[in-house]
Amino acid sequence: MALAVVRSIDAPRRLDTAQEREDYEQELVDQYLLASMGAGCCDSTLANDRSVLIEFIRFLGRPLWTALASDADRFLARQRKELCRSHSTVHKKALALGSFFDFLVTRYQGDIRVLTGHVIEQVIDEFNRPASSDYGSAPVPPGDEDVETLFSLWRQHLPDARKFLTAARDYVVASLWRRAGLRIMESYMLDIRDWRRDLGDYGNLHVRFGKGSRGRGHKTRLVPAINSVRELVDWWMVDIRHQFGDDYTNLDAPLFPSERLPDPLTGLCRRAGDQVLRDGLNKAVARWLPQWRGRLTPHVLRHFCASSLYRRGMDLKAIQELLGHSWLSTTTRYIHVPAAHIENAWTQTNARTSDRLGLGTG
Repeated sequence: MALAVVRSIDAPRRLDTAQEREDYEQELVDQYLLASMGAGCCDSTLANDRSVLIEFIRFLGRPLWTALASDADRFLARQRKELCRSHSTVHKKALALGSFFDFLVTRYQGDIRVLTGHVIEQVIDEFNRPASSDYGSAPVPPGDEDVETLFSLWRQHLPDARKFLTAARDYVVASLWRRAGLRIMESYMLDIRDWRRDLGDYGNLHVRFGKGSRGRGHKTRLVPAINSVRELVDWWMVDIRHQFGDDYTNLDAPLFPSERLPDPLTGLCRRAGDQVLRDGLNKAVARWLPQWRGRLTPHVLRHFCASSLYRRGMDLKAIQELLGHSWLSTTTRYIHVPAAHIENAWTQTNARTSDRLGLGTG
C-alpha cells in the first residue's frame, strides 16, 4: 500500500513525563492513520486499524516503541485462545499491526531512537504472521446432533437464567449464526429497521455491515429469514425486545441492545458488543457442550450453517448468496460433509445411471 507524505514529527522535544510519552504515542498513531487516509483507505478501515492499535497498546501496558515480536506473539495467541477470535479476525489484526510497525520503522525510526533511546522493531515477522485469512485447516463444525443438543438445552434454560433478557439476546444472536450464517459484526450491527418482515415469503434481514474488501467499505445484502429465522426474530420482537427499553418502536434503535444504561445523547439503548456476544456463546458451550469448549466460535457456527443447508439440499450458489461471499470458491471451503454423505450421493448417482440404462433390479 502506497503511503501519503505526511509532515515530520522530528522536532526538539523531551519525553520527561508520562503524559508527554502518551501524547507522542498518540501522535504516531495519528500520523499512520493520516498516511493511510492519503493512500485512499475508507473510514471503516481506518476505524478498524485504530481499534486494533489501541487494543494492542493497552495489552502491551508500556510504550509501543518498546514492543517486541514476543509481545505480538502473546497478543495474537490471546486473540485465538482466550477471546476465541476467528482465523480471519486474527489475520486482520496481524496485518494491521504489521503495516503500522512497517510505517514506524520506515518513517520514524530515527526520531524514536533520539527521543526514547529505543530502536523500534517490526513485531510481525515471518514466524507469527498468518499466511492468509484461512491459515491452518478449515474449522470443521460439530454435527447436527451436538448443535441441536446445545441449542435445545440453552433454550430450555432461559426461563431460569439469572439475567433472562441478556441470556435470551445471546441465544437469539447465536441462533442467527447457526441458522442464517451471519457474521458476528453483521448481527450486532442490526437495527430494528433491518428486520423486514414485509419482504418475501419469509421476511428478510437487511445486513448493512457485510464484510467488504479492504478499503471498499461494507457490502449490503438481504438475508431471507428461512430455516426458522422468521419465528426466532418474531419471538424476539414480540416477547423480548421491548423489555430492554422504550425505544423498541424506534427504527434506529439496535435490534440487539446492551443491558447498560441508554445513550444520554440519543436516548436509545446501547448496542451489544462483540465480546459480550462471544462470551454468551462460550458460557453456553462450556455448560451444555463442554467437549467443544474453546472451539465452537461464531465463525464455526457459520461453517455449520453452510454445511447443514448443503446437506439438506440447498445448492452452492444459494448458500454463497446467503453468506455474502464474493466467490463461490470461498463458499466451498465452508462446506463440510461426513463420509456417509459422499457414499450416499455415490449410491444415488449409480442408481440413476442404472435406471437410465435399463439396468435396474426391479
